[in-house]
Amino acid sequence: MSNLETILVIIGLFFNFAGCVGLIRFPDIYNRLQASTKCVTLGTALILMAVVIHFGWNSISLKALFCIVFIFLTAPTAAHAISRGSHRAGFSLWEGSVMDRYKEDYPPEARD
Repeated sequence: MSNLETILVIIGLFFNFAGCVGLIRFPDIYNRLQASTKCVTLGTALILMAVVIHFGWNSISLKALFCIVFIFLTAPTAAHAISRGSHRAGFSLWEGSVMDRYKEDYPPEARD
C-alpha cells in the first residue's frame, strides 16, 4: 500500500468516525443528519478513492468510482427527504436552533 492510499484511508476513517460520533452526540435529528451525511459521504468516498489507486484501472476501480458517484448523488437526497419527512411528522428542532427553513414551505395559516 502506498503512502497516498494510506493517507486517504486514514482521513476517510477519521471522517467516518466523526460522522458516527456526531450521530450519537448531536441533540436532534436534523443536526445528526447533517453530521452523518456530510462526514460519512466524504469519508467513504476517500476510502473508495484509495481502492481505486490501489487496484489501478480495472473492473474493481470502475465499481468503486460508480459507488462514489452513487453515494454523492443519493446520500444528500436521502438526508433531505428524511429531514423534510421528520419536520412534517412534527419532530421539533433543538431549542438552540436559530432558524427553521422548512417552516417557510407551509402556508401562513398552518404556521405556529
